[in-house]
Amino acid sequence: MNKKIYISAICALAISASATDLGTIEVAEEINTKVVNDVSGEEVKSADLAEALSKKSPSISLIRRSGIANDIVLRGQKRDNIRVTIDDAVVCGACMNRMDPPTSHVITTNVDSVVIKEGPFDVTEMGTLSGGVKIQTKNPTEEPSGEISATVGSFGYKKAVVSASGGNDKVKLLVTVSKEEGGQYEDGDGNNFYEQLKNKAPSDNQLADAYKDMDAFEKQSMMAKTIVNIDDKSDVELSYTKNESDNVLYPSTSMDAVYDDSNILNFKYTLGDLNKYSKKLEVKAYHSDVDHPMSTIFRNNGLATTMINHLTTDVDGLKILNTFDYESSEITYGLDASKRNWDGHYSKVGALPNAMFKSIDDTDTDNNALFLQYFRTVGKSDLEFGIRYDKTTIDVQKSKITSDSDRRFNSLSANIFATYNVDETTKYFAGIGRSYRVPDARELYVINKTGTSQGTDTLNQTQNNEIDLGVQKDYEDGQIKLKVFYSKLKDYIYFNSLATVANTDNFENIDATIYGAELNADYYVNDQIIFEMAIAYKKGKKDTLPTSNTDTNLADITPLQTTLGLIYDHDDYTNASIELVSSADWNNYDSDNGEQEIDGYNIVNLKGETSLNDQTTLIVGIDNLFDKTYAVSNTYKDLTLLGDVTTSDVMLMNEPGRYIYANLKYSF
Repeated sequence: MNKKIYISAICALAISASATDLGTIEVAEEINTKVVNDVSGEEVKSADLAEALSKKSPSISLIRRSGIANDIVLRGQKRDNIRVTIDDAVVCGACMNRMDPPTSHVITTNVDSVVIKEGPFDVTEMGTLSGGVKIQTKNPTEEPSGEISATVGSFGYKKAVVSASGGNDKVKLLVTVSKEEGGQYEDGDGNNFYEQLKNKAPSDNQLADAYKDMDAFEKQSMMAKTIVNIDDKSDVELSYTKNESDNVLYPSTSMDAVYDDSNILNFKYTLGDLNKYSKKLEVKAYHSDVDHPMSTIFRNNGLATTMINHLTTDVDGLKILNTFDYESSEITYGLDASKRNWDGHYSKVGALPNAMFKSIDDTDTDNNALFLQYFRTVGKSDLEFGIRYDKTTIDVQKSKITSDSDRRFNSLSANIFATYNVDETTKYFAGIGRSYRVPDARELYVINKTGTSQGTDTLNQTQNNEIDLGVQKDYEDGQIKLKVFYSKLKDYIYFNSLATVANTDNFENIDATIYGAELNADYYVNDQIIFEMAIAYKKGKKDTLPTSNTDTNLADITPLQTTLGLIYDHDDYTNASIELVSSADWNNYDSDNGEQEIDGYNIVNLKGETSLNDQTTLIVGIDNLFDKTYAVSNTYKDLTLLGDVTTSDVMLMNEPGRYIYANLKYSF
C-alpha cells in the first residue's frame, strides 16, 4: 500500500480519537475517490488550481484559456456536468464563455485538500453527473502560527502570501492575504499572447499595439476563517473569501476580462452525539456571488467602440445532514436547497454607443432535494447505497423570449457501490448509478452580441447511467489500482455549431456514450526512491447525431495520456522529482463542432525542495524543460473562440514554453 496513505490514515484515526473540535476536517481516501493533499504546500507554481489538479489526477484534463483561471474536464465532461464546491459552497462562474470557472475562485495557497469523486456516486450534491470536486480550504490552528512566502517565475510571474493563525481551545482564527501577477507567457516557439494573436487571429481581434506588453493578469485574494468551539459536542465555523482579478487576457477569445470579483461566505454548525438517532448533525449555509464584465477594450476593434458583456451571478444555499448508527449500519439523510440567479447584458461605449440589451435573461434556478446515504460492512464487503430526489424550477424574465419559457424538472437519482476485500492487500469494487443535471440559463436562454437567441428553451435534463469496476492491489513496496467505467448519457446537452443557418437553437439533446480506463501505480524502489505511474484513456461517441452532423466523435475526449514520475527523498529535509507527461495524438475529434487534430507531446518537468532551516523552505522547478510547443485543450465551439486566419480551423492556444519558478517560504 502507498506509504503516504498509511500515514494519512493513521493521522486521521489519531485525530478522530482525541479531538473535541468538530470543525477539524479529516480527509480519508476511499476506494472510489482521489485525494490531493497539501495543495497549498506543494502547488506553488501559480494560484491556478485547475492546472494543479490536471497534474495530480489522470481523470482530469485542462482547458487552457489564459495564464490563470483555466477550466477542468473530468472523464470527458465539464461545466454543469461536474459539481465543484468550495468548503461545501456552490460557486458558479458568471461568464458565459467560462473565463471564470468555479476553480478560479479559490487559489492554491488557501487550499488544504481536494477530493475528486468520479462517477454518479454522490447524492449530497445537485447535478453530480460524471463526478464531483470538493475543495477544502485550510483550517485555523490553536497554536499561534504563520507563513510568509514569495514565488517568482518565468514571464514576469510574482506572488506574495502572508498567513497567520492562532487561538485557544474555544476560538481559532486564520487570515490569509495574497497578491500575484503574471505577464504574457511565451510558447515553445517564443510567441507571447500578442504574437500568437498576430500570427493567427483576424486583425480586428488582435491585441492593440498599445497593449502588446501588458501583463496577462493581476489577482488579489483574502480569506478569513474562524472556528468557535461551543462545547465538547458542538462548534460553529465561519469563513469569508474575497477574490479580485483584473485585466485578464484570454487570447483565443474575442474579449478579455476587465475584472472578475467574487465573494464566498460560509457558515457551518456541527452538533455531535445529540441522541441515538443523531451521531452528527450538520447545518451548512452559504452565499457566493461573481461580478464579471468582459470587453474588447484591449483589442483593435475596441479602440473606437468597445463592446462590453457584463454578467453577474449569485448562489444561496442551505444543507442539513444528520448521521446515525443503526444495527451495524451508518445512515445519513438530509435536505439540500439552493437558488442561483444569472443575469447579463451587452453594451457599447465610444464612437458608436448603443442601448443595453440582454446576453442572458435574468434567470433564477431553484433546487430543492432530499437525499439518503446508507453504509454497511457485511463480512468482507463494504456496501454503500444512495438515493436523491430533486425538484428544480427555472424562471426567466423573458426580455427576448415571447413564449412561456419557464421550466420544471423532477428527478430521482440512485446508486450502489460495493467493495469486496479479498484480504488485507486486495480489493475489488463495482458501482452502478443514475444521476441527472438540468440545463442552465446559458443553454436555455443565451443571446449573442447580434441579439440572436442561441439558447434552446425546450431542452430536457440529462440522465447519466454508469457502471464503474476496478481492483486495487497493495504490495509491500507499492500499490496498483485499475478502474474502468462505462457511461450512457440520455439527452446529453450538446452544442451544435451546425444547428441552423440563422445560428439559433444551438443546444440539442443527444444520446452519447463515454467509456474509459485509468491505471495508477506506485513502487518504492527503496526508502529514498519512489516510482509513480498514471495512465488515462477515454472514448466518446454520439449515439444520436445533432442536426446536420455526420461526425460521431464526442467533443472534449482527450487522448491517451501517461505520466511517469520518479521521486528522490534524500532525507527529511530535501527531495527532488522528475516527471514525464506523454500524450498521444488527438485524432478522434468532433470536426463538425470546431475540434481539430492535435499532435501528441512529451514534456519533462523537474522539481526540488529543501529546508534551509527549521522554518524556511525553498522549492524550485522547471516545467517543460525542453521548451516544447504543444497544446492540451481542443477547440470545441461550445466556447466562443477565434478563427485561425492561416487555416480553416479555430485558433488553437499553445501551452507555456520552458517555465522556471522558485518559492521561498518562512513559517513560524
